[in-house]
Amino acid sequence: MDDLDQQIQTLIDEAPADGVTGQAVETIAPTLKAIASRLKRTEYYILQTLDQGWVLTTLSSRQQPNTRKTVIYAYPSLKDAAAGPQSVRDPQIMAIPTPVTHIIFQMLAIKSLDSLVFFDTPGNLAQGIEVRREDFQTLLQTQLQEKRADADPYSNIG
Repeated sequence: MDDLDQQIQTLIDEAPADGVTGQAVETIAPTLKAIASRLKRTEYYILQTLDQGWVLTTLSSRQQPNTRKTVIYAYPSLKDAAAGPQSVRDPQIMAIPTPVTHIIFQMLAIKSLDSLVFFDTPGNLAQGIEVRREDFQTLLQTQLQEKRADADPYSNIG
């Protein structure tokens, strides 16, 4: 079992025992893995508050001040997290190493989140890889439609 499979298994194992969440994670596992496999790391540092809330950053466009988006930054190292815009100099914020699939899964959990920004190169916070909510949702919908078609081979017959 590779690291991404282990991360997904942990998500399933730690899901609430509601009979739904674990199955949902299993269903979307291929999408989580597809996105995670495009990134260089299996773990990133995420800024969290003392009560384990994820630190969200709201960005606005200089050209369009009314256009805003909410992002979570994922850093390649503790040093990079400390150098980031939401610095860990704030005693209420900690940088926590977090499995990449767990970060991507937050796209479902945090409704106000527009994008994740992954910094893959230590020391370079100028260039990140953005995973947008709408791209994630499109991938999910495609995967779920394929899964439905596999489950019912006659579903596409008019």
